[in-house]
Amino acid sequence: MKIAIPCVEGKLCAHFGHCNEFAIITTEGKKIVKNESVLPPPHEPGVLPAWLHNEHNVNVIIAGGMGVRAQELFAQNQITVKVGAPARRPEELVEALLNETLVTGENLCDH
Repeated sequence: MKIAIPCVEGKLCAHFGHCNEFAIITTEGKKIVKNESVLPPPHEPGVLPAWLHNEHNVNVIIAGGMGVRAQELFAQNQITVKVGAPARRPEELVEALLNETLVTGENLCDH
């Protein structure tokens, strides 16, 4: 599985479209086997879901906040969306997801 996490200064960014990098974490079973940081293309509606799917084969995105339309676009690109995640290091979030202890709260985006 490949998990994308939008980041700023090494932690989850509150809104995926405002991040300056994505952590792309590859897992096998319940272990992290690869962690890479990639620069996203310029933020425009619909670009990031297709880019993460086509260029990086991402299956899941963990975000703090995301608009409804963006969530729909991720779904169209076969990417599961987890919103309302806390601003933590990507490895912590993925480990929580793998151990089924990821606590998500309110979607931090209102559009």
